Amino acid sequence: MRRYVLFLPLVIFLGIGFFLWRGLSIDPTELPSARLNQPFPAFEKASLTNPEQTLTPDDLKGQVALVNIWATWCPTCKEEHAFLNQLAQQGVTIYGINYKDEPVKAREWLKRYLDPYDKVVLDVDGKLGLDLGVYGAPETYVIDADGVIRYRHVGAVDARVWKDLKAVMEQVSSGEGA
Repeated sequence: MRRYVLFLPLVIFLGIGFFLWRGLSIDPTELPSARLNQPFPAFEKASLTNPEQTLTPDDLKGQVALVNIWATWCPTCKEEHAFLNQLAQQGVTIYGINYKDEPVKAREWLKRYLDPYDKVVLDVDGKLGLDLGVYGAPETYVIDADGVIRYRHVGAVDARVWKDLKAVMEQVSSGEGA
């Protein structure tokens, strides 16, 4: 019995070493999405730009599009905003979800920095974000014409990320899925 006790520190060390090695091999930017290949979650929320209008998932259907989660309190959202405006000018359909934000500030933001979004869903309480599994802003999803989530990107959209998003959008448009 004493012999086995001598090997206990070695076994513990090897166990800890294995978990550390495993943790280092995981890509922290690759976050799984429980909603991948599922319809956009149900919601009825006000439009940021037209508060009298209620938006639902049906308003996001009809074409392959990006859905961008953003907020005025998010510095990374500001970094990506100019690039989203470029994409919108190129004809890319982008829907916005204004996440846990103040509507007045969000409207001012879109006036100041321009509005790349076809429609903006107001998610003041963050419930839609929670239903999507949002970790934080910004996050961007690719949805197909039926409103099914095909891809998720966590972080800012820039030229490098756009190459991946564009490839997914083209694949989804051609009917191959993601």
